[in-house]
Amino acid sequence: MHKFILKPFFLICLVFWCAGSFAQVVITDSTANLFIGKSIYILQPQTELSFNQVAQSKDFKKYNAKIPNLGLAANSVWIKFTVHNQTENPRLLLDVAYPILDEVELFSPDSSLAYTSQLFGEIRPFKERTYDHPNYIFNINVARNTEKTYYLRIKSAEQLILPISISHPASLWQALNHESVLSGLFVGAFVIMFLYNLFVFFSVKDVSYLYYVVYVACVGLTQIGIKGFTFQYLWSNSPAFEVKSVVLFACVGAIAAILFTQTFLSTPMRAPRFNKVLIFINVLLALSIILTVIGKIQVGFQLMQMSTTLFAFSLIIVSAIVLAGGYRPARFVLLSWSVLLIGAIIFALKDIGVLPYNTFTSNVMQGASVIEMALLSFALADRINIFKREKEASQAQALSIAKENERIIREQNVMLEVKVTERTQELNQSLVDLKQAQSQLVEAEKMASLGQLTAGIAHEINNPINFVSANVNPLKRDVEILLDTINTVENIGLSDLSAEEKQKQIADYKEEQDFDYLLIEIDHLLKGIHEGATRTAEIVKGLRIFSRLDEDDLKLADLNEGLESTMIIANNLLSSKIKVIKLYGQLPLVECFAGKLNQVFLNIISNAAYAITKKFDQNDGGELTLQTLLDGDEAVIRIKDNGIGMSEETRRKIFEPFYTTKDVGEGTGLGMSIAYNTIKRHNGKLIVESAPGEGAEFIIRIPVNFDRSAVE
Repeated sequence: MHKFILKPFFLICLVFWCAGSFAQVVITDSTANLFIGKSIYILQPQTELSFNQVAQSKDFKKYNAKIPNLGLAANSVWIKFTVHNQTENPRLLLDVAYPILDEVELFSPDSSLAYTSQLFGEIRPFKERTYDHPNYIFNINVARNTEKTYYLRIKSAEQLILPISISHPASLWQALNHESVLSGLFVGAFVIMFLYNLFVFFSVKDVSYLYYVVYVACVGLTQIGIKGFTFQYLWSNSPAFEVKSVVLFACVGAIAAILFTQTFLSTPMRAPRFNKVLIFINVLLALSIILTVIGKIQVGFQLMQMSTTLFAFSLIIVSAIVLAGGYRPARFVLLSWSVLLIGAIIFALKDIGVLPYNTFTSNVMQGASVIEMALLSFALADRINIFKREKEASQAQALSIAKENERIIREQNVMLEVKVTERTQELNQSLVDLKQAQSQLVEAEKMASLGQLTAGIAHEINNPINFVSANVNPLKRDVEILLDTINTVENIGLSDLSAEEKQKQIADYKEEQDFDYLLIEIDHLLKGIHEGATRTAEIVKGLRIFSRLDEDDLKLADLNEGLESTMIIANNLLSSKIKVIKLYGQLPLVECFAGKLNQVFLNIISNAAYAITKKFDQNDGGELTLQTLLDGDEAVIRIKDNGIGMSEETRRKIFEPFYTTKDVGEGTGLGMSIAYNTIKRHNGKLIVESAPGEGAEFIIRIPVNFDRSAVE
């Protein structure tokens, strides 16, 4: 409360003189909600003035409209009026029915001619008001048949529309209750529209509904914000937001309405030129929001007014354009914006005094907004119906096409079955031919291996057999000589000669036959035959180990023994210039298909011998290393050569069937493919490491215990 004591005598005289010269607001018993616009005096200074300056001012001007509309003002506006009470009840209420004013301050005189002030407005928390109502309601007390002069200071960033009335308390509260009922109906309609369209949005997921829901929310908050209910019930302790809220909600609502129109009417396609105007208006509205947020509220309000005016006319024009193009839902949009524009015009005409200030004109915008929102809801529903009809037509067409496709498919199925039967027969025949070709290729590989095996066996057995054969004739000759010697000794022994004579003849005969050398030669020949026979037996044993007639059954086998037997078979492939290094480790018996593993060893060793020969020919330097070891539960066999090696491309393709780097007639290209599949059958791995000119190393890793479940 601010108190100003006007002590100077000339000021007292001035006040009484001014009071006597003013038009008076006369209150009688029949007075009900008396609007005092024609009984007030207005002062619109160029700068902010103090109350003392205002009280002394002679620049007040009589106002002649029932509802003052002072437009935008940068500074506070002062209103002066005198109340003459002719009733018994001194208690009256002053009602300023425009809730979005920033500051409303009443200066009231008391019995000592001192003025006290009461300050309300959006800049103050709502709870500081005398009455719990959005309007600015002040108590004024004027005794019977007396008069008092009051001053109102009003300031706002928005337009100054001042429906000021003085009433008896009962009359005012009756009128305000009536207004509250109408506002409640609007709020109810707004909430229903909001919830209904929000539910529809979640159901259909149409972005048009989202924009419309935002628009409904902002329009509702703007309208009830103008009535002051948002400040009263939603953010009563946030004056800083309240002074900006109406502008912000109006701008966001307009932006949402434009986005809704662009989406709903497809303006980028149906009205591309005018769509650019809508985009420009959205830019203006966004700029208005920015100005308001940073505190330039009055500038933001002015820009908002201009933008929304353009917005209203633009939406009507673009709706008409789209409707003229034959898009049926546009008629609801055109009608809705037209209703809203008519409501805005009536509201504006009321503000400038062309139309009277009454219940209809003061609430016409709320009613127009409800009708507009309802029509837009009808537009959305109509579009859904159109989509539904189009969908039904599309479904009918799709059904017809589906039936036609079904008929075609049945006919095609018959033809397809015939062709499938024919093709199946061709494929079966091709499969038979392929199996025959595969069998022939496998047999060819087997014959090649058999030829290699036969050559190896022949070479290995030929040497000891030749050794035995070469010793048989000399042994036969020596045995004949031995038999002749026995017969001669026997004849001498049976003769009548004396013992000394017999001994002499026998000694002479033995010396003649060189009997001692004969015995040595016989012993040497028998040893040679024994060695040849032993070597032959070893070769036969190695052949038996290598061939493993039981190769189709899993057996426990000694891989070192199998590798050694393979070396016996492959010995003829290794020239005397190739150095063989054997590094056999201690291996347990491995459960495997031994014969098939020996075939793998033979294929790798024969390729190694080929690579070494290609590099060194018959010269020294070639090396073949055989190594076995146990790594965890796996047996590892490493076969390494220092031959010509292989390129990366060859290394990648080496296990492919029919791939070979040998000359024509030297290989079928199946050996390594068979080796790879054999190791894979053992649940093992066959790894090759090589580089051109550096030789190659094949690493075989197979489990010691065969996992039958993995094969199955």
